[in-house]
Amino acid sequence: MLSRLSRPKALTVCALPLVALLATAAFAPLPFSVAQPGMTANVLGENKGTPVITITGAPTRSTSGQLRMTTIEATNPDTDIRLSDLIDGWFRADQAIMPRDSVYPSGESTKEIERHNTEQMEQSQDAATEAALRYLDRGDDGIEVTLRLSDVGGPSAGLLFSLGIVDKLDGDGSGGDLTGGRTIAGTGTIEADGTVGAVGGVALKTQAARRDGATVFLVPKAECADAEAELPKGLRLIPVTTLKGTVNALTALAKGKGSVPSC
Repeated sequence: MLSRLSRPKALTVCALPLVALLATAAFAPLPFSVAQPGMTANVLGENKGTPVITITGAPTRSTSGQLRMTTIEATNPDTDIRLSDLIDGWFRADQAIMPRDSVYPSGESTKEIERHNTEQMEQSQDAATEAALRYLDRGDDGIEVTLRLSDVGGPSAGLLFSLGIVDKLDGDGSGGDLTGGRTIAGTGTIEADGTVGAVGGVALKTQAARRDGATVFLVPKAECADAEAELPKGLRLIPVTTLKGTVNALTALAKGKGSVPSC
């Protein structure tokens, strides 16, 4: 049929379905979420008036500097994302377009997702405590650690929780602070054996960290490339794979001695 039409008419006929498709896409909700830099919190201090880390059963030390866990904020799973949102987010360094299923488990309601994130946070806190006490060889000392961080879910604060516990109990092991008085930020899951895992969203988390005063960012080594992609000026990356390695890197940085890894 198209072979019988003039070229202009044929092009018009071919274009009509494309125009209709684009028009539909412009107004139809799409299976994506828009993410942006979220809040950060100093695990050595308070969050909304409550200490993030409370330790009983052992003396704790006063600390200086900050250890800031970082987050990203994503649109609610029920939010309709349109083509215009995707186009806008594509060209902005402070936003990321992510498949909704990579942010929220498919088929789960908002309440189920919140419950899942809360469970992950609780498991992460338990692992962070065990990892820190194992590292200090104080697992059998009757030390009780309580971690409180409201309105945050998921496992990505695990590494910073462990570092906070270590700093409050032992610092750098010789009377100094792990932070060296700096504002250190970072992200990473933690296993009870001290293994640090990747988390995602690091390019946005580095922006949140720099916004809130950090000059150093601890990033799971596997995510160095992602962190470097939109790295804010004045923020130094330190790749990490284990809690022990992270403590060693921070101690070397604070004392100005030894090797500090870089991406």
